[in-house]
Amino acid sequence: MVENIKDQGVDGYYPGNVLKFCPRCSSAKFIFQGGKSFSCGECGFRFFINAAAAVAALIEDSQGRLLLVRRAREPLKGTLDLPGGFVDTGESAENALCREVLEELNLRIDRFTYFCSFPNTYLYAGIVYFTLDLAYVCTVKDMDPIGTADDVDGYVFLRPEEVRVEDIGHASIREIVSRFLALRLKGRECP
Repeated sequence: MVENIKDQGVDGYYPGNVLKFCPRCSSAKFIFQGGKSFSCGECGFRFFINAAAAVAALIEDSQGRLLLVRRAREPLKGTLDLPGGFVDTGESAENALCREVLEELNLRIDRFTYFCSFPNTYLYAGIVYFTLDLAYVCTVKDMDPIGTADDVDGYVFLRPEEVRVEDIGHASIREIVSRFLALRLKGRECP
């Protein structure tokens, strides 16, 4: 969300400050229209800034502890996160969820239920990308094959009262985890 950019210290990386040339004709008359689009004064090409879909898995073990992973790469390398990642072109959110958890942790999701979504800004390689992070409550039958790969440097299982949301890197994931834990601490089931 545009109004949140300044609060996060990444306003200089917003697409309107980074993209300078039309991707169709290379003209420098590629004008930012404010908030959502660019327009080329030379060829008329219009480029819209849209959110990319991403998924996040809320997985608990048999003791009710939440599974969090440690990011192996930038952005926010070393911070805590939920397993998940970007939805590939032509892929459903549900397939991306299962693929990402398998790639990152070698776990197979047995069941999942949609939980909530939050928008996010994702600073990568000098430009801000906008995402919509879709969270799912997931069940994994067998935790034994767990291991780290891909974007994950480690993992930890924490009881709700042990989770420090300030150790979670992305604002959207902090919101998702906070909402999930609030329900858990009240003894409520999530969807």
